Amino acid sequence: MSSQDRSSAKSPQRKPSVVAAPDLTSEEDAAVLAKLGYKQELRRNFSMIEVFGIAFSIMGLLPSIASTLSYSIPAGPVGLVWGWFLASGLIFVVGLAMADLGSAMPTSGGLYWWTHFFASPATRNPLSFLVGYSNTLGLVGGLCSIDYGFSLMFLSVIVVARDGNWTPSNGTIYGVFLACVLCHGILASTLSRIMGRLQTVFVILNFVLIAATIIALPIGKAKSRNNGSYIFTHTENLTTWPTGWAFMLSWLSPIWTIGGFDSCVHMSEEAANATKAVPYGILMSIGSCWLFGFILVIVIAACMSTDLSHILSSPFGQPMAQIYYDAIGKHGTLGLMSLLMIVQFLMGLSILVASSRQSWAFSRDGALPFSRFFRPISQRFGYIPLRAIWGCVLLAAVLGLLSLIAPAAAQALFSLAVAGNNLAWGIPIFARVYWGQKKFNPGPFYTGDRFSVPIAWTAIAFLVFGIFLSMFPVGGPNPTPESMNYTVVINCAVWFGALAYYFIDARKWFTGPKMTIDTDDLTERQAQALRDEGLDEGVGVQKGLEGRDTEVLG
Repeated sequence: MSSQDRSSAKSPQRKPSVVAAPDLTSEEDAAVLAKLGYKQELRRNFSMIEVFGIAFSIMGLLPSIASTLSYSIPAGPVGLVWGWFLASGLIFVVGLAMADLGSAMPTSGGLYWWTHFFASPATRNPLSFLVGYSNTLGLVGGLCSIDYGFSLMFLSVIVVARDGNWTPSNGTIYGVFLACVLCHGILASTLSRIMGRLQTVFVILNFVLIAATIIALPIGKAKSRNNGSYIFTHTENLTTWPTGWAFMLSWLSPIWTIGGFDSCVHMSEEAANATKAVPYGILMSIGSCWLFGFILVIVIAACMSTDLSHILSSPFGQPMAQIYYDAIGKHGTLGLMSLLMIVQFLMGLSILVASSRQSWAFSRDGALPFSRFFRPISQRFGYIPLRAIWGCVLLAAVLGLLSLIAPAAAQALFSLAVAGNNLAWGIPIFARVYWGQKKFNPGPFYTGDRFSVPIAWTAIAFLVFGIFLSMFPVGGPNPTPESMNYTVVINCAVWFGALAYYFIDARKWFTGPKMTIDTDDLTERQAQALRDEGLDEGVGVQKGLEGRDTEVLG
């Protein structure tokens, strides 16, 4: 009997929902996820706007620009303004390439799932393993860098209030960082039922801060604003690199800032109508940051002091605090820095949610250490990966110990997010166009047969460049131990460690993403979706992932 005959015979006994209870998802979204081999376990309570919101909240436009001014200001206004515009445009190209994939195959573990699907048989397992680890640690590195930035902003408010007569120690910085990470863990665990709606609030707060800055700085500097020639054509070089390379290093500010768009992919299994919500969330978040970020850096360049060295060496510990102080005085600075700090805090909460979903997805496929422990979903807390959330919190707390060593070591947390995520974004795009283009079946969003492949290759080239860029010492060649960029050490340890782990041990048991659906319970529509993918629903399905697919916390 053919597989089709067998499925027809089974269909009368099929349950009305497979893969998920009706309160978790729609039949359409469950069918899409069933095509990828997974049953629905998370509640889909994020709309398209809320998916955009979590990415935009993670990017936290103005706080991120403020945290990375030390990369852009050394190249002068040209680096600040045009570096932002050019790099953001190329990041949008990366977003287009990822949107093609996210619309076609929306799953929380999308990056490593896509890699495994498109790569050659000889490379799919190690590359998928590498991408999963690089993306997981890159996201946790992003959490660390955001919360470290929050601790600096929080303490800078105290320094401003004390008129610069206090300097926090590394231990104090870490203490604030740790408290912030723990607060995020508590909030991510207890606010799951309203987390989607909260993203809209976070977006509004971001725009309130942007509007306040765009209005306040020009008013405060009404009599001494810089002219258009200074803003758009003036170049400086406060590094010992050649001027052209100092300009390229200014790209690290937008590269780090607009680095949360893959969170849309990780929220795929909690997004309604994911085949559209994911790609449009990616492009809307990047496009918004490109536009409003360009406006912001123009305003900052118009209103900042022309003594750039003074801004970078501010006694307040934050260049943005000095820019505010010079324009609107102590009390205005305290107000806007406080709002900046709050938005930065919300960024950390959003990226913890996204990183926990990637970690959970990777555990679902058995790839992380202690996967059986991190795999369960908590029903009591609203169908969320509670243990994965706290696993990310613990890892962030450990990585944050770098801040106790030296500021240079702490800065590596910024670049860990850049290099780790760039690798994780680039490999699945490369795998698709190099090995798997014939297997690619577009979703509702598609850049078209004519443009999709050139867009993908452009994205790959930019991501490779971004990895190398993130590893250069910012100040110049011949760095001291205090000014060294330790990204190359940290990321190579992550990448080579992951590959060593795979070839020494994981190759014996890691075979890529595993099906978690029970095909006996498929609806006819979902069974047809599997047959359309060339999967016989009666064979080759790893039911239960050793029982872990039905494991939930009460």
